[in-house]
Formats: sequence, C-alpha cells, structure tokens
Amino acid sequence: QMTDLTILRRLAATIETRKLADANSSYVAKLFHGGQDKILKKIAEESAETLMASKDGNADQVIYETADLWFHCLILLAYHGLTPDDVLKELERREGVSGIEEKASRTTD
Repeated sequence: QMTDLTILRRLAATIETRKLADANSSYVAKLFHGGQDKILKKIAEESAETLMASKDGNADQVIYETADLWFHCLILLAYHGLTPDDVLKELERREGVSGIEEKASRTTD
C-alpha cells in the first residue's frame, strides 16, 4: 500500500519528467510552456472551484477539487525547483507550535 508521501513524491517526479515534454502531448508541459502566470491562473481557478464545492456542501466535489488544487500546487513547486518534501519540512517545523506564535515569528518587512 502506498503512503501519502509516496503519492506526492511520485506525482512530483512525474511532473519533473513532463516539464520539458512537447506542450501538445502533455498538460504539465503546456502549463510550463505558458510560464508562471499560466500556472498561477490555474491555481486561482482550482482554488475558486474548491471554495464553491465547499459552499455547495458536496464532500465528493471538495475532495475532487482539492486534488486538482494540490496537483497544480505541485506544478508550482516544480516551477520554483521545489518539492513536496520542502513543504512537508515546513509543516513539520510548525508542528506543535501554536498558529499565533508561528504568525508572530514571521518578519513583517
């Protein structure tokens, strides 16, 4: 059985292999070819769809749209040369730290 981390890593690896593929043959390559703005637009769209699914109270749609949102966030991470492990390390760093303390620890520059 696959762990959650394995799934994220496998998706990230697939995204890496498709980054430089022909934009006509790969959705991921098409997004990369469109540049950061194209990727950010997709994240905005998927965020809005996730919000609407939640407002509608449809749990299956919330799951489906969140999966789309996470997938596009993985694409954004790859765009910046980052991986799911980078985000997981940050979540681990925050574990056990209250949200109020964590927010206060950020610089306000």
